[in-house]
Amino acid sequence: MRCIVMVKANKDSEAGVMPTKKLFAEMGKFNEELMKAGILLAAEGLQPSSKGKRVRFKGTTRTVIDGPFTETKELIAGFWLWQVRSMEEAVEWVKRCPNPHDGESEIEIRQVFEAEDLGPELGPEFRKQEQRLREQVSRKK
Repeated sequence: MRCIVMVKANKDSEAGVMPTKKLFAEMGKFNEELMKAGILLAAEGLQPSSKGKRVRFKGTTRTVIDGPFTETKELIAGFWLWQVRSMEEAVEWVKRCPNPHDGESEIEIRQVFEAEDLGPELGPEFRKQEQRLREQVSRKK
């Protein structure tokens, strides 16, 4: 199963404060462990929401909203994409993760939908399209 592991933002990450050299080293070591275990598919930090945009959809209307966004505890500071055997395995790996912020932090784990999770509503033509797109993306790596 694939899952996205999201590091929640805090006031420092939203202010653009960079992690300490110590935290960079600890996270680098953790990422190496994930890589050696064959779990890590992607790992990225995100710029503060002040550099972001949101697009709100209402029917056919699209409204662009400039950051920053106010609910810091709902924002994401970074993420990993992992391939694990179970949610329990993902939780065990997150428990080994260095604390991503000084003080209190939160990391959220969410399972990624796979084509087979979508049931019969995803007809054969969409399954073929999904497979073709995944193959094209994997060739870009």
